[in-house]
Amino acid sequence: MSSYLEKISPAVMNSQSTKMTLVAVAASFTTAAVLLGYQGSQRKRRVQQLKDDLRGSIPPPPTNFDQLHNNNIGLPSAQKQVSQQTQSPQDDSVPQFDEELVREQLARNIAFLGEEGVEKLRNSFVIIVGAGGVGSWAASMLIRSGVGKIRIIDFDQVSLSSLNRHATAVQADVGTPKVIAMKKAFRQVAPWVQVDARVELFQEDNAEELLSGNPDYVVDAIDNINTKLALLKFCYDHKIPVMSSMGAGAKADPSRVQISDISETFEDPLARAVRRKIKKMGVDTGIDVVYSTEKPHHVKLLPLDETQAQEADEYAALPDFRSRILPVLGPLPAMFGMSMATFITCKIGGWPMDPLPIKLREGLYQRIHRDLKVREGKLDPDVETIALDRRDVGYVIEEIWRGKSAISKSMDKISLCRWKRSEPLTLQNVVLLTKSELDRHVKLPLDADLVQEYGREVVDFVESRFKEEAEISKMR
Repeated sequence: MSSYLEKISPAVMNSQSTKMTLVAVAASFTTAAVLLGYQGSQRKRRVQQLKDDLRGSIPPPPTNFDQLHNNNIGLPSAQKQVSQQTQSPQDDSVPQFDEELVREQLARNIAFLGEEGVEKLRNSFVIIVGAGGVGSWAASMLIRSGVGKIRIIDFDQVSLSSLNRHATAVQADVGTPKVIAMKKAFRQVAPWVQVDARVELFQEDNAEELLSGNPDYVVDAIDNINTKLALLKFCYDHKIPVMSSMGAGAKADPSRVQISDISETFEDPLARAVRRKIKKMGVDTGIDVVYSTEKPHHVKLLPLDETQAQEADEYAALPDFRSRILPVLGPLPAMFGMSMATFITCKIGGWPMDPLPIKLREGLYQRIHRDLKVREGKLDPDVETIALDRRDVGYVIEEIWRGKSAISKSMDKISLCRWKRSEPLTLQNVVLLTKSELDRHVKLPLDADLVQEYGREVVDFVESRFKEEAEISKMR
């Protein structure tokens, strides 16, 4: 302030009123500084007091080796894995905490679901199978939403490349089993939640033990399709509510994320593959899934280099697990996991939830499928069923042709038929046309020259879509 006064001209300083004004301003600055400093110190004191209260409510960390062994905290990663695989299920005791603090942390959930709904959650038990980008976010949001007990099952360790999508892992966790890293993190978020971390690979022969305990829900966040099928089949046979994650890799559009019964998953390639395989196992409904209707564009499995290809067995975590890398944008699996956690939280808490049917175009798909079946019957009267079912029709219309005619790009009165009429009906030989285009197309000779009929540009466009579908099919 003194430096400011020195810059003022002597003439101005000679004015008595000016001097008094400057003194008043200086006094105001001083008073404001004192008040702000006092308020800041008071805030710091209150924050510190709250932190001390919270720390006081959390039991001290284990101080002996037996406790460390039981909790799988503080052991090298290799020892953690061995101890977890060989010991019986972890100690299920839950430390006592100040109930007022717990209720304050869950206050917004109580306001939403009510006392009874949150009480159901706190008494619930959810199992998460797969602790990667989807499973970690599902587990994290479930414990934050009030679920009282979770069991996390995964055989894998945290890697640097998984940090772009994992909910809890940090660089210090690299090399640590994912489930152990998650348990450690959850203790910092909701230490009253009972976390049972299992460093194990879910398989058909250990399903009964790993899914024991009468869970209220099971979260399927498994990458491998055969293991996924085994889990879904077990849950279906034992009437365990399960929600399954389909493919989040190579996708980026959040507006395409959907929830439905597995019997209605007809636009996502992985969902369609799972639906077909699980149907052969006797399961065709009763499994909720989260999936994306987005077609994965412009991305492919990243190939191993020549040296890695020769040593593929060393790069695969387990036999039959893919050794190539599917590009993943972190937010999408996180959205899958949070969608699953939201759905399950509402189901357990008693909040009504009934996901909308996709695109509300079921009647359209049924009509087009019926008409396609009639046309196929004219080409081959002995065929009772056709290669594409009703759900495949929805996939073809929305994902291969984006709802538009392959010739005119019109969306008016669309129908499906074979592109090359002399070849069998498949996903790579079915085209979407308007009614007038279809009437002309079905009158062409079976061996018609399509380039001559439609021009090179149209034929190239159609063939490019078939090629794209062939590439996508390799990822299923």
